[in-house]
Amino acid sequence: MTQKTILRALAGERLPVPPIWMMRQAGRYLPEYRATRAQAGDFLSLCYTPELAAEVTLQPIRRYGFDAAILFADILLIPQALGADVWFVTGEGPRLSTITDAAGVTALRPADQVHEKLAPVYETLRILSRELPRETTLIGFAGAPSTVATYMVAGRGTPDQGPAHAMKTADRVAFSALIDRITDATIEYLSAQIEAGAEVVKLFDSWAGSLKGQDFDDFALAPAKRIIAALKTRHPHIPVIAFPREAGPRYAGFAKATGADCVALDQSVAADWAAAHVQTDGCVQGNLNPALLVESGPRLVDETRRIARAFAGGPHIFNLGHGITPDADPDNVSRMIEALRG
Repeated sequence: MTQKTILRALAGERLPVPPIWMMRQAGRYLPEYRATRAQAGDFLSLCYTPELAAEVTLQPIRRYGFDAAILFADILLIPQALGADVWFVTGEGPRLSTITDAAGVTALRPADQVHEKLAPVYETLRILSRELPRETTLIGFAGAPSTVATYMVAGRGTPDQGPAHAMKTADRVAFSALIDRITDATIEYLSAQIEAGAEVVKLFDSWAGSLKGQDFDDFALAPAKRIIAALKTRHPHIPVIAFPREAGPRYAGFAKATGADCVALDQSVAADWAAAHVQTDGCVQGNLNPALLVESGPRLVDETRRIARAFAGGPHIFNLGHGITPDADPDNVSRMIEALRG
């Protein structure tokens, strides 16, 4: 049996102390990350320079001893590999050329042609496979198709994913074709990450909560099910974590419906509710509010322990409800880990 605690939890084992890692654990809250980012020159250069991407992936492992390292990359590398123009505006975030109709979808590259552009990502994983501590699990990831589509349609992040919803309403066939193209590319991308050394992969659906009813079934649940089924066919023993953020009551049953080995939870759902309705199907991950890593005081320790207690009856990976924010205090991360392990 594997001794890696993340893999044990994903296999359904209840552990006395849950393993821990953080979304965006390699990032702007760490001074060593900011130094490496400056060395790279810009964000995309950092993603596409394997030695530097591996370095920032390793930095939080050296500092905190997390149980897992997650590949440093970005969900928008897939649109770029499919042929979209992608660039980052300092202080404002990503910008993309837009896809708004069927012709735009047709013009994208086939899914099996993404690997040349993404080859540096696979090299980063190979470096990490060699350099990570033996006890540390290596996690690969991709954005879920509906979330990636919101950026491809709007050309940037939006507060309500309005442009994607407008395209979905105006031409559901074209929008579905875009989802299918991203789904196919994501299967290829994650499969190649596994071949390069990823021991777990995670599907980030950051805007799943904006999909309701049949839209959630068609564009959040169904693509996740197809991706996971394809990965399980190619790599039967690789666990998959799904994160349909802000899914609310739709978290219940998501693992069974998609085949995911674990469901990651955001902080908008109560841990007690999730233990009763989501953890019954297997491993859960989450779900501390990232804001607690910004403020000082006893609430961070109290909430960390409360969440661990709530999920103590089954398999649990401790994590945040979303990514750690740039204004988080690095010392608070140490306090959180001590509260969990100490």
